[in-house]
Amino acid sequence: MDNGKARILIIDEPSTAELAARALCGAGCVSETMHTADEALVALEQHRADVLLCGTHFNGTDGLELLRKVRVRRPEVPVVMLTGEPGVRGVVAAMRHGAFDCVSKPFDEEELLASVNRALEMNNLRRENRLLRQQLDVAATTAGFVGESAHTRQLLAMIRRVAPSRSTVLVEGESGTGKELVARMLHYWSNRADGPFVAVNCKAFAEGVVESELFGHEKGSFTGAIAARAGCFERASGGTLFLDEIGEAGSDFQAKLLRVLEDGEVLRVGASKPRRVDVRIVAATNRVLREEVRADRFRADLYFRLNVIPLRVPPLRERADDILPLARHFLAFHSSELGRAISLTPEAEEKLLGYAWPGNVRELENTIERAVVMSGADLLPPEAFAFEVFDRASGGRTEDGTATVAPSPPSRAQSLQACLDRAASECIRATLEETRGSRAEAAATLGIDRTTLYRLMKRLRLDA
Repeated sequence: MDNGKARILIIDEPSTAELAARALCGAGCVSETMHTADEALVALEQHRADVLLCGTHFNGTDGLELLRKVRVRRPEVPVVMLTGEPGVRGVVAAMRHGAFDCVSKPFDEEELLASVNRALEMNNLRRENRLLRQQLDVAATTAGFVGESAHTRQLLAMIRRVAPSRSTVLVEGESGTGKELVARMLHYWSNRADGPFVAVNCKAFAEGVVESELFGHEKGSFTGAIAARAGCFERASGGTLFLDEIGEAGSDFQAKLLRVLEDGEVLRVGASKPRRVDVRIVAATNRVLREEVRADRFRADLYFRLNVIPLRVPPLRERADDILPLARHFLAFHSSELGRAISLTPEAEEKLLGYAWPGNVRELENTIERAVVMSGADLLPPEAFAFEVFDRASGGRTEDGTATVAPSPPSRAQSLQACLDRAASECIRATLEETRGSRAEAAATLGIDRTTLYRLMKRLRLDA
């Protein structure tokens, strides 16, 4: 667009704006002059700006009021005020309202360029810090996607191959498999990593507000619209928009989403002109969208728009080689929060491997966290995990050796809550015996507050 040159927006009286533009162009910057506050705000919303030069009074406009609006709408853009007010009063007022710097008029060219350069240097430092934070996010995100199975290695290779492209991706998988994690990796490994990652839950949009949520609205466009608001497409412009639970989207949502994907433009509610958006779409669903299309619950044209690159996240039962690496990863994370080194016995590992994990990775993490909190031991035995074990011998196996067939549904007496309560009761009784009935010592051993222990004992009827 501008070959990487700094882009400066200038808003002031025409004579001052032209002088500043000539000085900045001579220094290798790209400048754009404008003469009304509305022009400046539209330009800031639609295009990248590295610095805004703003007069304190021009064409009947209050520059400090414009400064306040810019700090709200685009707080990352430094504003250098061009003040004609003598003394320090105008400078103090501008700085109090969030100006980066002030330059007095008539300005000295070197002073103006020095101020703009300082603003650009600050922007570069912010950008570098943001990139460093994102690199840490990438490392943390990748660490969360632990796995040694062939399925996981193939999925990671596909994510790396797909991430640099702009192609729309459809991520399918059961609940709890880590579909949002895949979406974040696609974003952080792309050239859009410096842009925003905006995640929205499609089934959370109520009918009647879909258009406003997707595209935004102008002030006064409907009752309650007390201020202009950007929709999720505008907020994600330059980055990635993650549409979670796309299979749950209603017909109104589907129709409006299709329109944006086809046109690449959004029209705010109450606006007269559309705005172009540059967004990479990643959609996710725990449904099989092909079947939803056959059942007339999902638009076929939208399905083909979304299903450019399909990625399937296998359930945990199809990648048994990932169970123990994931369990150890979650164990290290949750035990570090308690300041204790906790590990698994071989029997506990076997028990984890024997379970079919219908809730997938999310259930595994919850199970590990629960065991860490409830057990006072540094070595977790099988009894620390409260769930119905799937018998591999009777449950059957897939071709790659993972358990797939669950036993018959548990009776009400064997419900998950009953299993958890039974395990908690046994753990608390054993700890109280070890501490000779001292509840304070038992709570400390279990790693929980005394009030939590008292509440558990009362609920489990252990305080009699």
